[in-house]
Amino acid sequence: MTRTVIFDLDGTLVDSRPDIRAALDRLMAARGHPPFTLEEVTRFIGDGVPVLIQRAFAARGLPADPTALPAFLADYEKHAAVETRPFAGIPEVLDQLQAAGWRMAVCTNKPERAARLLLEALGLAHRFAALGGGDSFPVRKPDPAHVLATLTAAGGSEGRAVMVGDHHNDVAAGAAAGLPAIFCGWGYGLPEMAGDAPVASRPAELPPLLASTLAGAPSTSSK
Repeated sequence: MTRTVIFDLDGTLVDSRPDIRAALDRLMAARGHPPFTLEEVTRFIGDGVPVLIQRAFAARGLPADPTALPAFLADYEKHAAVETRPFAGIPEVLDQLQAAGWRMAVCTNKPERAARLLLEALGLAHRFAALGGGDSFPVRKPDPAHVLATLTAAGGSEGRAVMVGDHHNDVAAGAAAGLPAIFCGWGYGLPEMAGDAPVASRPAELPPLLASTLAGAPSTSSK
């Protein structure tokens, strides 16, 4: 049976902070507020765009603004791939996994349209059997239903799949879905977010770690 790897997007496959930061800075500039540091933006990322906006506004002491989310998305979608690039080594890892017969999917809290536009602009969209965005289903990570719906869309099975991400949402969602998870040490998450999950310190470690993690996972074939 085909093995499936479900990847997070931001902080796992791509470094999207520069373009997210630029869009947030334009949003703030339109309201007369100063830009953010890259470190600030790094801590905003991981729970979807609505939470990203909430954190950005809270950091500037601003009240909620219902116009901010659609304004940000309209701007970001036009500029999502200006500086965003795959992390070094990721294209090679995707090549290796494809050659080894892995089915690949993306499960991200980024809205599906923005995620799809980004993957297409980077020439990566064709790699993935499914894309589960933050608005693709009624729930998003850390809810395990987000991971499982993405897995189903990719044609994978629970007993032959691994979740890979850089945030506690990825580890938690994978574990709750009954999937082993691998934490990406090169991403945006703090080291303690890995919990008990094995850690890949660089992308090149993923292919062997994926194989060993899946081999050591308890069987779910009886589910």
